[in-house]
Amino acid sequence: MEASSCLRYQVCGFGLSWIWLCLLLLHLLQNCSLVLSDSPYLVGMGSYDITGPAADVNMMGYANAEQVTSGIHFRLKSRAFIVAEPDDGKRVVFVNLDACMASQLVNIKVLERLKARYGDLYNENNVAISGIHTHAGPGGYLQYVVYIITSLGFVRQSFDVIVDGIEQSIVEAHNNLRPGKIYVNKGDLLDAGVNRSPSGYLNNPAEERSKYRYNVDKEMTLVKFVDDEFGPVGSFNWFATHGTSMSRTNSLISGDNKGAAARFMEDWAEQNGLPKQTGHANSDDFGSLHLPRRVSTIIPEPDEITDDLMQLASSYKASGGRILASSNITRRIRNTQKNNAKFVSAFCQSNCGDVSPNVLGAFCIDTNLPCDFNHSTCNGKNELCYGRGPGYPNEFESTRIIGNRQFLKAADLFNSASEELQGKVDYRHTYLDFSQLEVSVSTSTGGQQVVKTCPAAMGFSFAAGTTDGPGAFDFKQGDDKGNPFWRLVGGILKKPGKEQVECQAPKPILLDTGEMKEPYDWAPAILPIQIIRIGQLVILSVPGEFTTMAGRRLRDAVKNVLISGSNGEFNSNTHVVLAGLTNTYSQYVTTFEEYQVQRYEGASTLYGPHTLSAYIQEFQKLATAMVANKEIPATNILPPDMLDKQIGLLPGVILDSTPPGVHFGDVSSDVAANSDFRKGSTVNATFHSACPRNDLLTDGTFALVERLNGDNWIPVYDDDDWSLRFKWSRPSKLSPESFATLEWTIPEDAVPGVYRLRHFGASKPLIGSIEHFTGTSRAFAVR
Repeated sequence: MEASSCLRYQVCGFGLSWIWLCLLLLHLLQNCSLVLSDSPYLVGMGSYDITGPAADVNMMGYANAEQVTSGIHFRLKSRAFIVAEPDDGKRVVFVNLDACMASQLVNIKVLERLKARYGDLYNENNVAISGIHTHAGPGGYLQYVVYIITSLGFVRQSFDVIVDGIEQSIVEAHNNLRPGKIYVNKGDLLDAGVNRSPSGYLNNPAEERSKYRYNVDKEMTLVKFVDDEFGPVGSFNWFATHGTSMSRTNSLISGDNKGAAARFMEDWAEQNGLPKQTGHANSDDFGSLHLPRRVSTIIPEPDEITDDLMQLASSYKASGGRILASSNITRRIRNTQKNNAKFVSAFCQSNCGDVSPNVLGAFCIDTNLPCDFNHSTCNGKNELCYGRGPGYPNEFESTRIIGNRQFLKAADLFNSASEELQGKVDYRHTYLDFSQLEVSVSTSTGGQQVVKTCPAAMGFSFAAGTTDGPGAFDFKQGDDKGNPFWRLVGGILKKPGKEQVECQAPKPILLDTGEMKEPYDWAPAILPIQIIRIGQLVILSVPGEFTTMAGRRLRDAVKNVLISGSNGEFNSNTHVVLAGLTNTYSQYVTTFEEYQVQRYEGASTLYGPHTLSAYIQEFQKLATAMVANKEIPATNILPPDMLDKQIGLLPGVILDSTPPGVHFGDVSSDVAANSDFRKGSTVNATFHSACPRNDLLTDGTFALVERLNGDNWIPVYDDDDWSLRFKWSRPSKLSPESFATLEWTIPEDAVPGVYRLRHFGASKPLIGSIEHFTGTSRAFAVR
């Protein structure tokens, strides 16, 4: 009996131990996905704030000296993905900037930082940094003279915040690397871009044009990133349309239509619970209620506004300005959820050279008649010809509409994506001297001849601008002659020699930038080209703005090489996308035929009529090396690092002041007493403020909308939200006094309740340290 009991005990004990062992193994299997996952890639996403100086800095894009920053429409971001093969295989990084374009100097300094952190893991070969081409971001961060003239030279603050933000977004993506899958999808978006130089496009061969239904590319290509544990964690897409929904007179920092689309999609993902969360929000200074930043749709709606609620709102007066400890200002003004995965969505640029988001067409502002077809003029004047966006005359509405159209298409492609990327992660990269590149081109008789690219030069039509932002004086597009007066003016800086004139023909040279070297280089000569491969997705990183047909030719040429030379590794299902404005900037690239017409894009094709042929030839070499699994031969050609040569003439902030008896953060113009507002209406308050250049409040905010929740005020909208604008101004140009106006257009999904506006800033005394401050408006009710 005792033996029988003992046997039963041993069997039961063994069975219980076996059960625990199985449970332990199951747990290990679930939590060791890095080792045991059958996912083909490691995927990491990251993003970080790169919003530059919101005061006094010329915006990059329109080259309008009077367009200087004076507030924030919404914040700018660096968004990154990393895709790596498991088991220490190859990896690639793609960064998308809410900036006008990439900068060679920015790339150089980012790569230096990555080398210091990670050794040779990330380098010029496998890192691509691309710009969305917004024309509403601070300039001064490129190193070549011609691109920083209107910003009064180099602006170190603009440069530093971009370098910092790119680094942080890559670090975040690196830290988030986890097993996952990637899907690709594509589809047409018909109403987000039109050709702004149709006469140039029509100069392409009729046989070639007949292959395409539209005179701009309508296809969006999207990749969807899915983490094995968290589910969907992001998407990047490529679609061609200019970042010029915001006009050349706008002064609020904005990501334009592509930045807006990214903001809309990231909000949409958050509202739909993407990605799945397992972490917990960190504590902050707003009480114990931890809510996502976009809280308006998840707070239970209270009853309809009552007299009691109105009375409650009226009991909260403007707080008056007060000093903050600088060490905790960012922590105070952001809900932080660093333990949680976040959704990162980027709307990348493609061959947008001749594509405008102003889809209603170009009209004369004096007659409302269409502009001249060939020259985009009105009675011979280009200054009167402007493109109109779908929200005309409201540029903010045009930006929203074009951004929303891209977002809706991206969301549709995201939801329906089913084709999984499978295959190698690979890359090829090289530097080329485009000022003297030999190119083999076809002759009219079917033979081949060797021609050369030219040192950079800009034609007369460059100064005419485009229908998105016309130039001044008597310049016009389609000018292949020039005029004696402006030739004389350009010649004072540098008169082009006979060889350069012949090389650039039929472009009449206005500025011979490639041969202008004082005080340092005016234009780039050394350019990077790069191919990134993730399975059947191939990304062509190009350092400029390719026109529609130029981009088509390059994509087709590379795809043909990949398919014909790969023994089946690539096939007709290979997805080739062109990432424009990537790794550096060298203006435009047209076809040879478009170049002959010399519209703005042709006049801005720096290296002469054979520029596109040079790109095609050299990209074919990269593609050939990729399919043959060969490396690109080493070269001594490297772009210059001219950081130490940069000249900046923008004056610094000397001091900020307020009138006697007034504090920074005090309200100058408050919300009306006992006021209530309906959704769709606008609330504003103006505060005594200081120059935003004193502290960019990176990853923070200058403006906040707070909602009363019990006894606590919780943040619900900040200056990264579409609905809230931060506007900064001085009473006069040299005044040390300044004002900040917070303007909140109440969203339709805003929760009824009691709200107030809060401003944050930093002031600089004549002697002493910068001090941070805050102040609030009077409370008001929202119905």
